[in-house]
Amino acid sequence: MAVDELDTRILRLLLEQPRTSVREYARVLGVARGTLQARLDRLERDGVITGTGPSLSPAALGHPVLAFVHIEVTQGHLDEVGDALAAVPEIVEAFSIAGGGDLLARVVARDNAHLEDVIQALISVPGVVRTRTEVALRERVPHRLLPLVESIGRSTGRTPTG
Repeated sequence: MAVDELDTRILRLLLEQPRTSVREYARVLGVARGTLQARLDRLERDGVITGTGPSLSPAALGHPVLAFVHIEVTQGHLDEVGDALAAVPEIVEAFSIAGGGDLLARVVARDNAHLEDVIQALISVPGVVRTRTEVALRERVPHRLLPLVESIGRSTGRTPTG
């Protein structure tokens, strides 16, 4: 779905000021509240906006260690292993991948010993052949989507249609 300039401005406000009211967003953008609400509804319906909850910090929750675990799975067991990963609270997300491994899991832990315990638990999951772990040292680019949104907004050259 292409976004126009108004969509881009709306998304920027949502990302930069997530706790602001719809009425205030409309005022800042200089559009009618109904127009803004219709845009928000469309962006949600089209899957551009996927959530409104707060972002949480695993480090602030006592899990400062971040690792990416590549998981090789026995052929035909990807769904079962994926279901087992969903039951591990320290796995904050996991993806099927092409390349070196079958799954890539983002794992958080209290410390390195805890990370080892989590990895040992993963290795014991039926269908897991082997794992390879990479520990993140420092976040260099935080999760962000605003530059992408702005790039898409500029490249479409579309103006607001209401």
